[in-house]
Amino acid sequence: MPIPDYQTLMLPVLEESAKGEVKIGEVVHRMAERFDLRPEERQQLLPSGKQTVISNRTHWAKSYLSHAGLVERTKHAHFKITQLGKSVLASPPPKINIQFLSQFPEFLAFHAGPNNSTEEVSPASIALDVTTTSPEGTPDEVLKSTVKQLADELRAELLDRLMTAAPSFFESAVVSLLLAMGYGGAREDAGKTIGKSGDGGLDGVIDEDALGLDRVYIQAKRYKAENKIGSPDVQAFYGAVAAAKANKGVFVTTSGFSPAARQFAEKVPVKLVLIDGEHLTRLMFLYNVGVRIHETVYVKKLDEDFFTED
Repeated sequence: MPIPDYQTLMLPVLEESAKGEVKIGEVVHRMAERFDLRPEERQQLLPSGKQTVISNRTHWAKSYLSHAGLVERTKHAHFKITQLGKSVLASPPPKINIQFLSQFPEFLAFHAGPNNSTEEVSPASIALDVTTTSPEGTPDEVLKSTVKQLADELRAELLDRLMTAAPSFFESAVVSLLLAMGYGGAREDAGKTIGKSGDGGLDGVIDEDALGLDRVYIQAKRYKAENKIGSPDVQAFYGAVAAAKANKGVFVTTSGFSPAARQFAEKVPVKLVLIDGEHLTRLMFLYNVGVRIHETVYVKKLDEDFFTED
């Protein structure tokens, strides 16, 4: 039997998650057992040589189930079925694929991306985009689309990891990001977390000069996507920054900000920068914070100068 594709694995992976909290590595093994893969098939690697095909496809199946809200992460490398996932298995479909997942708003929202509303993306268009190559698409366009899909997936996983990590880790990650972006210069001790009881809403600080004459104060809040930061929280942060006699503040959240919160930040004399979850993961991706280069692909083009005849 050939190695099953990731869509074929979706229903079996969901069924495994219904047994309780499961570890993704164990699910990979169970998929190999379930589909009776031969030893050479279980060991078959991707072209990069860094991951087996069955492991890669199982991870992708779990990832898509997660985006549809059928499974959820519990801790590092572990996940479990959600109530929505249980309702699906209560009357299980013959198979679960992209087309099936497109009925769930969470899945539509993920594929629509931050610049589109779910109303602009139809289930049919998602299925076509993910499972087939458009006849009009050139190899270059397909490559760029694939790279974007991998980047979107990685940023979603970044946000997921930040949500399940300890609060102190999130605050430290935000400080690390701003240092990676160049704030504080080359000094290793330029940034630190200061979040504690009675901190006045300040979770971190970065000294932009050696004497600490110019400081950037940080507030970091981990909220679910639907729990937006309102103007009262931003007002409180502004008050804390002003009390610290600083003129710069960065408010970072895993969710988003209400229009009123953004309007308030624009009006105050102190420079307040609001970074939502989407912006946060894009910056982490850009500045290699929490991510690393896994594989480099060189795309070569014909050297027209070489063939130029004088």
